[in-house]
Amino acid sequence: TMEQLQPILYGTGKEKVHVIYENDERKWEQNNRFEGIIPNLERRYHQTQSEWMRAEIEKYMDTKPCQDCGGARLRPESLAVKIGGLSIRDTSALSIIGCQEFFAGLKLSERERFIARQILKEINERLGFLINVGLDYLTLDRMAGTLSGGEAQRIRLATQIGSSLVGVLYILDEPSIGLHQRDNIRLINSLHGLRDLGNTVIVVEHDQETMEYSDYIIDIGPGAGTHGGEVVAAGTIDEIKACEASITGQYLSGKRRIPVPSQRRTAQKGYLEIKGAREHNLKNIDVKIPLGLMTCVTGVSGSGKSTLINGILHQRLARDLNRANRKPGEHDDLIGWRKLDKVIDIDQSPIGRTPRSNPATYTGVFDNIRDVFAQTVEAKTRGYTAGRFSFNVKGGRCEACRGDGIIKIEMHFLPDVYVPCEVCKGKRYNRETLEVKYKGKNIADVLEMRVEDALEFFQNIPKIHRKIQTIFDVGLGYVQLGQPATTLSGGEAQRVKLATELSRRSNGGTIYILDEPTTGLHFADVQKLLEVLQALVDAGSTMVIIEHNLDVIKQADYIIDLGPEGGERGGTVVACGTPEEVAQVEASHTGRFLRKVLPDAGTATATTTAA
Repeated sequence: TMEQLQPILYGTGKEKVHVIYENDERKWEQNNRFEGIIPNLERRYHQTQSEWMRAEIEKYMDTKPCQDCGGARLRPESLAVKIGGLSIRDTSALSIIGCQEFFAGLKLSERERFIARQILKEINERLGFLINVGLDYLTLDRMAGTLSGGEAQRIRLATQIGSSLVGVLYILDEPSIGLHQRDNIRLINSLHGLRDLGNTVIVVEHDQETMEYSDYIIDIGPGAGTHGGEVVAAGTIDEIKACEASITGQYLSGKRRIPVPSQRRTAQKGYLEIKGAREHNLKNIDVKIPLGLMTCVTGVSGSGKSTLINGILHQRLARDLNRANRKPGEHDDLIGWRKLDKVIDIDQSPIGRTPRSNPATYTGVFDNIRDVFAQTVEAKTRGYTAGRFSFNVKGGRCEACRGDGIIKIEMHFLPDVYVPCEVCKGKRYNRETLEVKYKGKNIADVLEMRVEDALEFFQNIPKIHRKIQTIFDVGLGYVQLGQPATTLSGGEAQRVKLATELSRRSNGGTIYILDEPTTGLHFADVQKLLEVLQALVDAGSTMVIIEHNLDVIKQADYIIDLGPEGGERGGTVVACGTPEEVAQVEASHTGRFLRKVLPDAGTATATTTAA
C-alpha cells in the first residue's frame, strides 16, 4: 500500500527500525533510522564528484514544469503584461520564424510604433540572423543543453554576424553539421557576409557545397594519422580538382565517387511500425520501417527525425529488448518489435573515458593477445598468466602510473597536464613483464603497433587476425592498437564500435540506429563507412540512419522523409519509398536534391502520407 511504501521511499524520520545484519562470519542487531531511497539518491547526487555516478542517478529522475508558474519562470504580475495578445512567455514559446511573423504582423498605434521602432529593428535583425543560419525551427525558450553541437555553433555565428565586427579572424569547425542541403546556401551566404565586412573566415569542412563556394582551399593529407600531415594541395577549387595527388580533388572533380547501388533490397522480413507518434512536433503519425534493410530518415533540420528515432523508437526498443530503464516519447504502439533481439545505438561518443580504453580493449582482441603472451615459453617458465599482461590489475603493470603510462599533474586555475611516466617511460608495464616477448616484440610494442602492422604480425592466429581485420576494414589501419580512447575523434570512435559489431556473428535480429554518422568524415571515409554498414545489412541486420548526407541517402534501400518544414510546420511524413521514388515527390526538399545525384530518378512513384 502507499502507507507501507512511504517509509521505504522517503525514510522513517526520527523513528528507529530494528535491523538484523547477517553475513558468513557473524550476525548482529541494531536500531537505526532509515534514510529512505529518494533522500539517499538526492544526497548522493549532490555530494558525488563523479559525472558517471551523477548520470546513473539521473536515470531515476524526471524533469517536470513548476506547479506554480507552469514552467513560465515568472510571477503572474509579469505574465499579465501582453503585447499583441501574447505575454513574454507566449512569445518565447514561438519558433524563430513564428516570432518573426508575429512581430511583422504586430499592430501598433503611431505613438507605440515611435517608442518601439529601435527595439523592433533590433529584434527583427537578430531573428533574421538566426533564420539565415538555418535555425528558423528552434523555439526561443529552447534549453541550451538540448541543442546539438552544430546548432550551438550556428547560434554563436549568428551572434557574431549581428556584432558587425571588422578585421576579425573567425574559425569554424564544420558549421554544416545537422544542416539540410536546402539550408546550406543560407549558411554559406552568412559566411560570405562576414567575409565581405572585412573579416577572414577559416572553415574546417567536408561539405562539397561549402568547398565549391570558398575562395581558397587547403587540402591536408594524403591519408590519415601517420599517412597524413602534409599539405597536398592549396588554391582555388579548380586547382584542387586538377591535383592528381589530392583525394579530395578526385571526389570534387568526379574522378572518384560513391556509387549508387545497381539493385536495392526489398522488405522480406516484414515491418516495424510506430503508431500514433506525437512527441514534440510529431503530428500523430504512423511510420513503417522495413526490417533487414538500410533505411534513411531524412528531412530538414527540426522536422522531427531525432524525436521519432532517438526519442521514441530507440527508447522503446531499449526498454523492451534490452530491459533498459528508458521512457519513450508519446506514441500509441510499436508493432513488430518481437522480431528483433536487440537494439544498438552506434554514436560518436568516446569508447572510454580514460586513457586505459583503446581499440584493442574495446574490440576484445587484447584478451586474445594477452593469452598468446601467456602461452610463450618465457611466460610459462616464470609462471605468468594472461592477467600478468593486463595494465588494469596489479602484478605486471607499472605501479608508479598504475598502468596508465602517463601521470596527471593537476594545475590550479589551468587545465590538467599529462606527462609520460618517468619509471616505465609510457610503456605501462614493469621491467619483468616487458622481458617476455613473442616474435621479438613485448606487450608494449604490440600496443604501439598500427593496425595495418598488427594485421601482418598476427596473420597466423585466426582469432586475433579476424578481429584486427575488421578494424582495418573500417578504415582505421593507421590507428595504434593501444591508442588512448581520449585521443580518438568522434568518427574514429564510431568506426571502432562498428568494427566490434562486424566481428560478431550476426543472427539477423539486431537493429542498429545511427544519428548522422558522417559527421566529421571525408568523402573517402564516408565510402568506407557505407561499405561497413552495407556489410552489416547483408548479414541480415536492420539499419536505421538519420542523415542529411546525399551520398548515404542515395545508398539506402528505403527512405522516410519528414517535414515539410522544421518545428511546428514539420512532424509529418512527406514521402517514403526508395530514393528514386522519393526523388519524384515535389513536396520533398530531400527529393529535390536527390534528383541531382541519382542517375535514374525517372519513373518511380513514392508513397506519400498526407499531414
